Amino acid sequence: MLNFSDAVLIFKAMSDETRLKIIDMLSCDELCACAILEAFEITQPTLSYHMRILTESGLVLARKDGPWTRYTLNPELIESVKLFLETITTDKEDCICKG
Repeated sequence: MLNFSDAVLIFKAMSDETRLKIIDMLSCDELCACAILEAFEITQPTLSYHMRILTESGLVLARKDGPWTRYTLNPELIESVKLFLETITTDKEDCICKG
């Protein structure tokens, strides 16, 4: 499971509307950068900036496919984020408030 410091980095990566929309797009399928770029009114360098943040956080995986870069969600990390949120929003024996 994620620890608090790892979660902070991931939530910082998610703290932008464009990046959240990209995550939503990638929930449907793997996409090339060109397809993602077409969905936004941003420049290619701006898209690269957002994709770098998402890939460095581990939320998104990138792979080269000839001249293109294709992106997909990292399903293991997405599940860890869901579990982390469930854990911190549920009463439990080792809850911080009981310390």
